[in-house]
Amino acid sequence: MSETIFTKIINKEIPADVVYEDELCLAFRDINPQAPVHILIIPKKAMPQLNDAGEADEGLLGHLMLAANKVAAREGVADGFRLVLNNGAAAGQEVFHMHFHLLAGRSFTWPPG
Repeated sequence: MSETIFTKIINKEIPADVVYEDELCLAFRDINPQAPVHILIIPKKAMPQLNDAGEADEGLLGHLMLAANKVAAREGVADGFRLVLNNGAAAGQEVFHMHFHLLAGRSFTWPPG
């Protein structure tokens, strides 16, 4: 996988407003927020998109979901948030390092845009 802006954030080469970090993942505020709370949750392991995950990544994927719960609780939005993963350019993925968007703090419509 080629280096992305997220790789540089993981490696502390560029700054980010980090709200959570552990041995497997990092969560930081989006620089172009689409909601009052908009946090990106990324694995430290290089994985361009969800399609690249294999059976060996099952634990990591579950860990990311549990990290999202921790982040939501810390942000005071555990009672209502949206977790979004765009897989591939056709779905709107812009940075090819798999990541979740945790969005909260406003009403959301369904189906999403």
